[in-house]
Amino acid sequence: MLDHGSAPPAEEREGQASRPAPAGGFGARLMRCKPVERLVAEGGQGEGGSLRRSLGMWQLTMISIGATLGTGIFVVLGEAVPEAGPAVTVSFIIAGLTALFSALSYAELAGTIPVSGSSYSYAYATMGELIAWICGWCLILEYGVSVAAVAVGWGEYLNELLAGTIGVTIPDALAAPPGDGGIFNLPALLVVLLSMAFLLGGARESARANTIMVAVKIGALLLFCAVAFTGIRAGNYTPFMPLGMAGVSAAGATLFFSYIGFDAASTAGEEAKDPKRDLPRAIMLSLLIVTALYVLVAAVAVGAMPWKGFSGSEAALAGIMEDVTGQSFWAVLLAAGAVIAIASVVLTVLYGQTRILFAMSRDGLVPKVFSKVDARTGTPRANTVIVSLFCGVLAAAVPLGQLADATSIGTLFAFALVNIAVIVLRRRRPEMPRTFRVPLSPLLPVIGFGFCVWMMGSLDAITWTVFAVWMAVGLVVYFGYGMRRSRLATAEK
Repeated sequence: MLDHGSAPPAEEREGQASRPAPAGGFGARLMRCKPVERLVAEGGQGEGGSLRRSLGMWQLTMISIGATLGTGIFVVLGEAVPEAGPAVTVSFIIAGLTALFSALSYAELAGTIPVSGSSYSYAYATMGELIAWICGWCLILEYGVSVAAVAVGWGEYLNELLAGTIGVTIPDALAAPPGDGGIFNLPALLVVLLSMAFLLGGARESARANTIMVAVKIGALLLFCAVAFTGIRAGNYTPFMPLGMAGVSAAGATLFFSYIGFDAASTAGEEAKDPKRDLPRAIMLSLLIVTALYVLVAAVAVGAMPWKGFSGSEAALAGIMEDVTGQSFWAVLLAAGAVIAIASVVLTVLYGQTRILFAMSRDGLVPKVFSKVDARTGTPRANTVIVSLFCGVLAAAVPLGQLADATSIGTLFAFALVNIAVIVLRRRRPEMPRTFRVPLSPLLPVIGFGFCVWMMGSLDAITWTVFAVWMAVGLVVYFGYGMRRSRLATAEK
């Protein structure tokens, strides 16, 4: 719902932007909010230079699709179809609707507060510094660990592609980390370093490479649909819901995590040409495209192979291609598409991680090195190198296991906060111009918050333990470093 409301007078905006946070006791310091006008005024500014506004709506949309459409659709059917049967298409729709509630809130806030910090900045403007730090710490978990986890998956698909083309694979010792039967996961490190090279070239160049990769992986999925369509058998759709609505719901909860990444465009707020207009559109359009592709691929897949045949299959789409055609060529082609698809996820998620740390650094909550901008390329080079090396080594040398599952809980926590932030900002600043409004607010944000809490509750105890430890470490870092060095804190002195 577009809204071009009137802005407050320039004098009032400038006063609000420059006014320091009020001093107070310990509790007040934790709850100090950063004025929206100040957040927006500082947009793009870093140490020694500024980010460049070079991204249009289509590039922003491709960033979100690039971060979302990857390992999920290529491997998730093997997990979800046995839970729901042919009704997995309904499960995808349910998961997409669940993501939609949070996407609406992201769209409103991205148009109102178009900065790089995503939900971290939204929380800083509405719920205070401590909550913002917790949200940012969750995003570091979500983006950083997921880059490593996705990079590991890329190495597995690369081996499949090599086996199908030249008959040679990377030895296990160099394709898996210690604890998983190897010494060092070289492919995982390689894809992170390649993504780093693109990011160091500049946002426009990275977006161009991502757009090409997104086009290739969408083409690979459409090719799958075209080939597998010839193998559809009507009998494979019956019974449509063999495990009842409970199975459909369980599969929907599993599939929700295939939608994680639609918020990536919000991390590009300071490099978008017209962020207030384009960010909301990019977020909603990317979710629509991804949902349509998921449902189409799922419908064709369950029609081409009996639903019980999906059990235990991690490469269901490639298997279907080979079964339908009787040739391995198509499966190899799909594996090539998967390699490109997953590489684009690494690129866009790594981009989002660097921009969130950029925003946190500018606020003084993490070291200044993360907000230094190279004057020639307009990119945070040191930030990009540090994050890339950390994620690359994590993927290459550490068995992720349950740590990777913790990305889900960090994501859901951030989504929940965004839904709350919409309600808080509507109440505190109703006069602010909003280029997009969540319809039926506060009802839909409350529903979005409820869905996030429900899905967090469905995660296992080990994931919650990892999350609790990560939060404890984050609080130690905040109280030991960020709280004292916060730019809002120094403005009070």
